[in-house]
Amino acid sequence: MRAAVTRGGRLVVGEVDDVTPGSGHVVARSLAAGICGSDLHALADFTHFTGLIDAVGVPALDPAHDCVFGHEFCAEIVDHGPDTSRTLPVGTRVCSVPIIVGGGGGGGGGGGGGGVEQIGYSNVFPGALAEYMALQEMLLLPVPESLSTDMAALTEPLAVGEHAVGLSGLVPGQPCLVVGCGPVGLAVIAALKGRGHGPVLAADFSPTRRRLAEAFGADEVIDPAASSPHDRWASFGVARTVMERAGAEMFGQEITDPVIFEAVGVPGMLQSLIADAPPRSRIVVVGVCMHSDTIEPFMAVVKEIEFRFSFGYGPAEFAATLGRLGGGIPGADLLVTSSVDLAGTPGAFETLRTPGEHGKILVHP
Repeated sequence: MRAAVTRGGRLVVGEVDDVTPGSGHVVARSLAAGICGSDLHALADFTHFTGLIDAVGVPALDPAHDCVFGHEFCAEIVDHGPDTSRTLPVGTRVCSVPIIVGGGGGGGGGGGGGGVEQIGYSNVFPGALAEYMALQEMLLLPVPESLSTDMAALTEPLAVGEHAVGLSGLVPGQPCLVVGCGPVGLAVIAALKGRGHGPVLAADFSPTRRRLAEAFGADEVIDPAASSPHDRWASFGVARTVMERAGAEMFGQEITDPVIFEAVGVPGMLQSLIADAPPRSRIVVVGVCMHSDTIEPFMAVVKEIEFRFSFGYGPAEFAATLGRLGGGIPGADLLVTSSVDLAGTPGAFETLRTPGEHGKILVHP
């Protein structure tokens, strides 16, 4: 079958092994697949990427063998493998947490597997940037009939925001700032507004992404080139400096502690937030930086900054996000800014290396 596959450090469109379902698997036709920032990081330096994921306990991924990306997807069941209940019939559109238990199935080269694999970052199980894929039947969620295929493919990236907001410990009325309004930042805004949180400030240099943040419901959208988003904290009862906070506490004034979501994921962002954030800020790191970074701990200590690092989502958060999409998430219909066929996938990856005018690019294999 045809797929966009990593070979020799490049993404090429070529032939890979057909999918053979193992125990508990179904074969599904890939209908729509999103390109994730993690895919871009992986392709830029696959050896470094595979070393990182191996270090944190994800099953080993050999950069010398084929890998088919694509962990954000909507697919259609075309066949059932052995030991399946067949509860969802052939023709059902589905989404799934991109996890599968090996056992001789899969396809795409690289040998067999018997443990848990991450679809899209596996030498055994191809991701959704292929014509077909194997999925774990027990993890399948049927897509509501009213929900378009492209919108269903946004379930995975939007679930990342759902998890981050749940991890943040926000309470009603607590002000928050989302730094970076790419797909991850927009997912955070969607989850914040879906849970009734606010005020929600959002900041991004891109006019396109600022417009998307407004569509997703951000209460105030800021261009950092024109003014610092941190200049707005005083309007929400937040002390901007350590001494200002000490004075307010001395006179018994009520002080609000903000929550900041970092959704950029480039070196220097954490230190920038330490330097600019108000004291007692809680910073939830959702952007995935895959390079070494440096911070000044003294500044964080004096300000009593708290960091929480957020990764992925749980099955319940994934299912809840699909349900919310079925009910309509404001702005979600604008998130997909372009789509390509399988042949256009390498070009889409190049475009997203400088993504300022894009939200999400979908591939239709």
